[in-house]
Amino acid sequence: MTIHSLHSESAAGSVSAAVSAVPMVVLVSGSGSNLQALIDTQEQTHTRIVAVISNQPEAYGLIRAAQAGIPVVILEHSQYENRETFDQALMEEIDSYHPALVVLAGFMRILTPAFTDHYEGRLLNIHPSLLPKYKGLHTHRRALEAGDSEHGVTVHFVTSELDGGAPAIQARVPVHADDTEELLQQRVLVQEHIIYPVAVGWFASGRLTLGNGRAWLDNRALPEQGFQHAATSTPQGLLTP
Repeated sequence: MTIHSLHSESAAGSVSAAVSAVPMVVLVSGSGSNLQALIDTQEQTHTRIVAVISNQPEAYGLIRAAQAGIPVVILEHSQYENRETFDQALMEEIDSYHPALVVLAGFMRILTPAFTDHYEGRLLNIHPSLLPKYKGLHTHRRALEAGDSEHGVTVHFVTSELDGGAPAIQARVPVHADDTEELLQQRVLVQEHIIYPVAVGWFASGRLTLGNGRAWLDNRALPEQGFQHAATSTPQGLLTP
């Protein structure tokens, strides 16, 4: 087992150690742009990122976390015999921080049922498509190849089914005739940085829950595709739909 920890003496992000701040752990594998959105909105969402964990030692998300004074852990999956032993070690590391919420922010691992069951109802992911369309990889390419008029992003609870958990919120963007994968990805990414903090804030305030296989907001079952965010609305307005 290989674990490297980088701890800072400063507080995590710009968030004070207020008792009301909900502790969460964020898992990353890459650049961490969604992690940055979550770091920047901790005060508004009443959360505190207590650790950032990555399976990739070169992930830029680790630098973002360290710069924000957040404890960083590197847990390399290649050092483990199989997926099950890695996920067990990952669970033990996460649980040592006692988070109320675990957030996947570009964590490129297929998780075992033991892992998803352990965090049922408190594990969120963001996926760049309008689920249930285009589960898995290359979502922007697939939307363009299908000739879709709109594309988007979904924040959903995580289950053992790949990208199959209950959607909490979606944002839609138009697909233009001259779009490339890169242009479409950039347009979707803007919405990712808006709706992920919103979903996290809903959860932290107790408004967003999982029950009977559906996402619930304010004790009401959300539509099967989750709350539909209009891309023209502001994040502030979204916090109280």
